Amino acid sequence: MIRDTKTGPFLSTEAIHNLRDYGGYAVAGGGRVKTGLLFRSGHHAKATESDLETVSGLDLKHVVDLRGDSERERHTCRRPKGFDAEVLFFEGETAGLAPHLEAAEGSVDASTAHKAMVDLYGALPDRTGLNSVLRDYFTALASGTGASLVHCAAGKDRTGIAVDLLHHILGVHADDAMHDYLLTNHSPRNEERIAHGMALMGGKYGAKDEATMRVLMGVDAEFLEAARKSMTDRFGSTDAYLEQVLGVDAAKRERIKDQLVDA
Repeated sequence: MIRDTKTGPFLSTEAIHNLRDYGGYAVAGGGRVKTGLLFRSGHHAKATESDLETVSGLDLKHVVDLRGDSERERHTCRRPKGFDAEVLFFEGETAGLAPHLEAAEGSVDASTAHKAMVDLYGALPDRTGLNSVLRDYFTALASGTGASLVHCAAGKDRTGIAVDLLHHILGVHADDAMHDYLLTNHSPRNEERIAHGMALMGGKYGAKDEATMRVLMGVDAEFLEAARKSMTDRFGSTDAYLEQVLGVDAAKRERIKDQLVDA
C-alpha cells in the first residue's frame, strides 16, 4: 500500500523543516492522490533565500497556517518575492503553545512527556480555533484552485492531524496515512532539529534529558491514534466529526476527491 519512491517526498531546504509532498498514496476504490498539489511543513520564519525560491516554485494558491496569533507574531513567516497565495488562519489562538511546547511544561521524563503528548492529541479536536482553520483548509481544497501548503510551528502535530484527516477523506488506507505522519521522524537534518530544540527548550522549560526531548520533538503512532480515538469516542466516527464540526459532508468530500485523486 505504501508508495515506493527512490527520492522520497521531501524537498531540499535549508531552514524550513519537514517540507514535503503528502500526495502519491493509493486510495480505496482505485486511483492515487495527486502529487505536486499538497505540501506540508513547519513554519517559514527562518527561510533562506534558497528556501523562498523553492516555495515560489510550488506555485501555491493557498497557505494554511494552523498557528494562533501569538505564534504567528513570534515567528512571522517569510514569503518569496511575488507571493500571492491566499493565507488562511484563525484570528485568535489555536493552542496556547505548539503542542510539543505545551507538553514540555509539565514533563519530567520521557514517560510523562509521552503521556502529555497523547493527552494533547486527544484534546486537539476540541480546540475551536484549530477547528475553524481546518474548516477553511477543506473548503480551499474543495475549490480546486491549485496547490496548497499546510503548516503549524514544527509541522508535526496540528499539521499531522490535518493531513491525516485529508487522507481519510480521500480514502488513503489508515496505515499509509500513519506512514506519512511518521515520516517527520526521518526528515532531513532531523538530528540537527532535535539538538536545536534541546538547547531552546532546555533554557525555557528546565533541563530535559535526550530521551524526553526525542519524545517532545518527534511523532509517535500513539499520538495520532489518540486524536483518531477522540473523534470516534466523541462523535461516533471520524466521518461524523468531519461533517458535524468541520463541515465536510458527502458533497464536499466528493468535490475534494475530484480535485485531488487521479483515477
